[in-house]
Amino acid sequence: MRILIFGATGMVGGGVLLECLEAADVEAVTAVGRTAVPLKHPKLSQVLHADLSHVSTIEPQLQPFDACFFCLGVSSAGMSEAAYSRLTYELTLDIAMVLARLNRQMTLVYVSGAGTDSSGQGKSMWARVKGRTENGLQRLPFKAVYLFRPGVIQPVKGVKSKTRLYQTIYDVLGPVLSLVRKIRPDAVITTEDIGLAMLEVARRGASKAILDTADLKAIVAKL
Repeated sequence: MRILIFGATGMVGGGVLLECLEAADVEAVTAVGRTAVPLKHPKLSQVLHADLSHVSTIEPQLQPFDACFFCLGVSSAGMSEAAYSRLTYELTLDIAMVLARLNRQMTLVYVSGAGTDSSGQGKSMWARVKGRTENGLQRLPFKAVYLFRPGVIQPVKGVKSKTRLYQTIYDVLGPVLSLVRKIRPDAVITTEDIGLAMLEVARRGASKAILDTADLKAIVAKL
């Protein structure tokens, strides 16, 4: 498979990238982002692009791919709905529309979040915006679109959060999260399992489009 990743410098995207590079059936991985991934690998190529809301100039480098793992995301904390929508709904759909035109047989996997509001009308701002984004992606002519809604995510294999505060929390709570995963397996998922689940739905699909933590862990358990 040939895999395209947006957001590979983030915590989730970084974990997904590692699993792609380790997968025997992945022949090439291209990471697209504003900054470079601090990693070198024979399978990995990088496309640096300052303005991801305008990807027309890099279209030749966005094809052909079997799957796109879209891991870009920002926290809604302190943001207006208009600003969060620009960086979540508008940016994602702008990129996805280009990809759908270039790669009609591509599988798109989008990292959303637990609590996303599919109606796009609920009280929670971030959940509304994520819901509208999911709905917009499902209308595009990809081979398939899968929407991952993980809850608590634990970084593993040396993966770090770009946000210093979040990483400090992960460092402190790491042992607790590991314990919670044993006691309540459906409550916490690792970056490794998210990456493995992405690869598996790219290979074989899934029985439904929206997949929560329990669904993702069930996919990985069958590997």
